[in-house]
Amino acid sequence: MIFTPYGDPQRSERNLEPTEFFDFRHPSVASFVERTIQGEDDPVARAIRLFYAVRDEVRYDMYGVTIDPSRFRASDVLSRGAGFCIPKASLLVAALRAAGIPAVIGTSDVVNHFTTPKMERAMGGRTIFLHHGYATMYLAGKWVKAVPAFNKELCGKMGVGPTEFDGRSDALLQEYDAEKNVRMSYLKDHGHWTDLPMSRISGDFLGYYPDTFTTLG
Repeated sequence: MIFTPYGDPQRSERNLEPTEFFDFRHPSVASFVERTIQGEDDPVARAIRLFYAVRDEVRYDMYGVTIDPSRFRASDVLSRGAGFCIPKASLLVAALRAAGIPAVIGTSDVVNHFTTPKMERAMGGRTIFLHHGYATMYLAGKWVKAVPAFNKELCGKMGVGPTEFDGRSDALLQEYDAEKNVRMSYLKDHGHWTDLPMSRISGDFLGYYPDTFTTLG
């Protein structure tokens, strides 16, 4: 696994390979990608289609937090039809690679007011969400980032506009709701990996959160 702690990811053939978590050769992932990009050859247009398919066809499940490695595989995310931010980012990275688009996964720590009292209790009063997951892909000669976490239906219920992606600019967060209240702030970026850094994520979760958080799923 290649880790790029700062700046853009390294250019590498590994950015196109299947991995334990980005298992795009699994029949369900391959079928999902084929159906989504059917008839489209342009990489930017393919990436946009895949982003919206992951964003809206896979429900965001804030109570699905777990450190079970199997739940972070792209094929598992599709089979469940739901996942929190990291598994959904894993699915997008896998789908992009299957479509011939170099992609890696990145994570950042965020403060997210896009939550519920139940989640706040599970987090034990902590306010930082560690390892908010996103995909970084190489399109039109540059790297761009996109978070496919929050599906359109959920955003409508929460009064927040969904993240939109044009394939050329970063699409990272819904900073404000419809009434201009701050919803999310980024605190620290953890860089990029060519495969999901499961041991780091699980270690950080276990060290920071109470058991009530990592057993939600």
